[in-house]
Amino acid sequence: MSHPADSLHEVHISSLVIHTLPEHLLAVKKQVSELRDVEIYGEDPQGKLVVVIETDRQGFITETIEYINNLPQVLNAFLVFHQVETATEDEQLHTGNAFSQIEGNV
Repeated sequence: MSHPADSLHEVHISSLVIHTLPEHLLAVKKQVSELRDVEIYGEDPQGKLVVVIETDRQGFITETIEYINNLPQVLNAFLVFHQVETATEDEQLHTGNAFSQIEGNV
């Protein structure tokens, strides 16, 4: 017999702001865009990126923030938002991530 908690699935949705010097924006953007489960949602030519991470493991978020902060041209990356969506095996998670996109200046 399975325990009800065993059948729950979590999706962690987080957004970050990454700050770099304007002259390094393209290089940082390229490095960040190559990361798994990470999507760039907005940018500002002054050197800011808005990034969304969607994963089933909370630890992945902290590992990703640490990795981004350690990129040589990144001045700072910080968490702005974190939400946990839960569903049972019979439910499908609809995070809305596939249907929404923030564009424009940060």
